[in-house]
Amino acid sequence: MEAARLIEATRRALAQARTVRDVVVEAWQAQALAEAVGSHLAVHGPFEARAAARGLGEAGGRASGALGRAALCAGGLRAAQLTEVRDPWAALTGLGELLGEVGIALVGVACACEEDAVYWQCIEGIDAADETADRIGGLLRRLALRERGGAA
Repeated sequence: MEAARLIEATRRALAQARTVRDVVVEAWQAQALAEAVGSHLAVHGPFEARAAARGLGEAGGRASGALGRAALCAGGLRAAQLTEVRDPWAALTGLGELLGEVGIALVGVACACEEDAVYWQCIEGIDAADETADRIGGLLRRLALRERGGAA
């Protein structure tokens, strides 16, 4: 499945999440998607951006561990369905926006929860979403430089 469709599916699922567990699962799904998109672009993307894409994949992988694989619902990983990234710029922009939404949702859960473990899991997830979004910004800058013909 194309990256933009997976990003939109994750965005819809996050918007429909009603429980703490659902929000955490969707945060993890978004990070796994960042890992998959980064890994895909590290192999198939523009040569000048491959190192930055590899960094995005690694950040997404670390972040998904921080959110806890146990939170994954029985439906499996949406990211495993990734087959192509037709428009890297649009996919990365959409993924960055999704990670911003994840951060906001996790803040809401952290503010409302009464369990310390859930609170700290949310804080780790917020930090992870921020780090992954920073990696996306770096990758977008590399792609912009490439388009302008500059060195990265």
